[in-house]
Amino acid sequence: MVGDEAHGFVGIGGDSPVSVQSMTAGYTYEIDKCVAEIHKLAAAGADLVRVAVPEKKDTAALKEILPQVSVPIVADVHFHFQRALEAVEAGVHKIRLNPGNIKDRDQVKDVIQACKAKNLPIRIGVNEGSIIERKDKQKRMKELGGVFSDQKHGHFLAIMIAKLEEYLEIFQDENFHDIVISAKSIDPLLVIDAYKEISSRFDYPLHLGVTHAGPKETGTIRSVVPLGHLLASGIGDTIRISYANDPIYEVQDGLELLYVLGLRTRIGAELIACPTCGRIQVDLFKLVQDVRKELAKEIRVPIKVAVMGCVVNGPGEAEGADIAIFAGDRVGIIYVQGERVATVKEDEILPRLLEECRKFQGQVERGEAKLGEKKVDILPPDPIGELGSGWEKIQKEKSDRNRSLPVLK
Repeated sequence: MVGDEAHGFVGIGGDSPVSVQSMTAGYTYEIDKCVAEIHKLAAAGADLVRVAVPEKKDTAALKEILPQVSVPIVADVHFHFQRALEAVEAGVHKIRLNPGNIKDRDQVKDVIQACKAKNLPIRIGVNEGSIIERKDKQKRMKELGGVFSDQKHGHFLAIMIAKLEEYLEIFQDENFHDIVISAKSIDPLLVIDAYKEISSRFDYPLHLGVTHAGPKETGTIRSVVPLGHLLASGIGDTIRISYANDPIYEVQDGLELLYVLGLRTRIGAELIACPTCGRIQVDLFKLVQDVRKELAKEIRVPIKVAVMGCVVNGPGEAEGADIAIFAGDRVGIIYVQGERVATVKEDEILPRLLEECRKFQGQVERGEAKLGEKKVDILPPDPIGELGSGWEKIQKEKSDRNRSLPVLK
């Protein structure tokens, strides 16, 4: 358990839901900015927020930050064991420790005992970029290298396992087992291999992530592929999607990953929409973005909303959604649980769709409707009727044009 009465408790491992973490991007000692960023991440759905404490002024700031926030806070400690001791004294809820860059084993033991006294968990991180090979562990690494010799990432896997064994010996000697393990890499395939090996060897909760994933534009794929694979395999207890971007996106994408895998109950609307195609006859992409933004503001219930741009996929999606719109030639038909409720012009689609979403949300909250129920079967509209689209209409218009052309002699 991470947290306290004031900030709430988050379960890590066991039957607890997978939690989403992120990290503040600013300086912790800038107290007001740090608090504002933590509030922003918590409002987006972060279960835990990590803050950097490289200097004493950062740990000193924790005493003022903690009373102002509402989620458990993790102190990120590297190199200076004193920062961990100061963070514990300040009342932080968890320590992220990299024993690999704290050379004195007695200093690591001091941190362990301080956390043990306060019942605080410790995350042990063995990121690829911070692994240090120690000469006295070469024999064990050579043995593990033989075990992993047939794997692409055998060398790094050997180092990671050896490092974890080395670190865990220290914690076991201190009879401390309130531990979370992470083993991140920039390589998504190494991340998959590493966590599979670790999960089969160590009975501790695992924190998943890809380090240095890059900007959101490319980091999304780099992160979601390995994390999705591992989570779908039952591996992982907490996650952080890391972007060189506003950390709010880390929280949003982390939650969406858990939602689509069925590992968390969705809060707010689920939006599905058409991809690009030549059949669209409304400004679908602007409409989708406008719908997304407005739903995020007003909808709390996990309503499934479909925004479709033509009659090809529209009827099927309308049947599977609670609220659906599918459009034709500058008009749209709106359905609520399969029942047609309106046909509106293009400029009226957004306000009417939002009106129906608000109305349906109220019905669900009052117990007058249930999510996912379908009232009627939807029949596709006449493709040359009110939507004014379809192959038959195109052929007809082509034939009409041909008849109107002058005959050349």
